[in-house]
Amino acid sequence: MRQKSALFIPILLILVTFTLSGCTLIFQKGRRTDIEKISKLKSELSDLERAKQELEDQLRKEIADKQVNVSMNDRGLVVTFVAEVLFDSGKADLRSDSLPKLDKVASVLNTTVKDLNVGIEGHTDNDPIKRSGWKSNWELSAHRALSVLHHLSDKQGVDPARLNIAGFGEYRPVASNASKAGKQKNRRVEIVILPKTSTEGRAEEAPAE
Repeated sequence: MRQKSALFIPILLILVTFTLSGCTLIFQKGRRTDIEKISKLKSELSDLERAKQELEDQLRKEIADKQVNVSMNDRGLVVTFVAEVLFDSGKADLRSDSLPKLDKVASVLNTTVKDLNVGIEGHTDNDPIKRSGWKSNWELSAHRALSVLHHLSDKQGVDPARLNIAGFGEYRPVASNASKAGKQKNRRVEIVILPKTSTEGRAEEAPAE
C-alpha cells in the first residue's frame, strides 16, 4: 500500500507540472481563438442577412416576376438571375434593360457587404451550341459571368480584388433539362456573396509549398 502511495505522489507532481508548464494555457488560447472565429462569422452572417433583406426590398418586382431569386445556402448569399433577364439568346453582352437590376446588387455590394468577396457564376442548359459561334456552353457561361464582373467593377466601382468568375456550362443544373421550364431555370447567372471567414479557413488549410 505504501508503494502505491509512493508512486502516486510523483505521478501527481508530474501532472501538476505538466499543467502549469503551459499546456493548459495553450488549450485555453485555442478555445479563445475558436470563440473569436465564431464571433466573427456571426458578424458576417448578420451582414449577409441584412444584405439579403435589402436585396429582397430593392428587387421586389423582379423577384415577384420570377426574374431573380435571393437565397442563403452553405456558400453564402446567392442572387440568381434568369439568363434571359441579362442576355439575349446565345449572347454574352448585357442587355441595356438589365443594368438597373445589376446596379441594385452593386449598391449592396458597395455598402452592407463591402468587405466580403463575390463569386460570379455562369450556367447554361444542355442544348448544344449551334449558331452563336461559341465553342461550347462553357465559353458562353464564362463570358456571361465576365460581362457581369466588368459591369460591377468598371461601371459600379466594386473592388475588382473582391471578384472572381466561374463558367460551369451545363454541368451544374438545378432542374431537369427535360422540360422547357427546367432549361430556363438552368440558364442563369449567380452572384454569390461569400463569408470571409470561410475563405480564410480554406486558405489556412492549404498545404505550405
